[in-house]
Amino acid sequence: MAISIPRDLYRAVEGVRRKSGRSRSALAQDALRHWLGRQAESLLVRDYEAGYRRRPEGRREVGAAAAGRLLSIERW
Repeated sequence: MAISIPRDLYRAVEGVRRKSGRSRSALAQDALRHWLGRQAESLLVRDYEAGYRRRPEGRREVGAAAAGRLLSIERW
């Protein structure tokens, strides 16, 4: 894959690359993995929000979520 990037972005990447000792390919792979992960996360959030609009949480679900949070921080 060959890409063109603005000079200031290139310089920033080169600075990080030199300090980390990593290759440009490794940095690009990490950036693409991060971007793909964020895209997947955004889709999940969008699906959750659409589901919530179709069927908002009731008192029972809110209470169960609050209890779950409380139990998760309680020392057992």
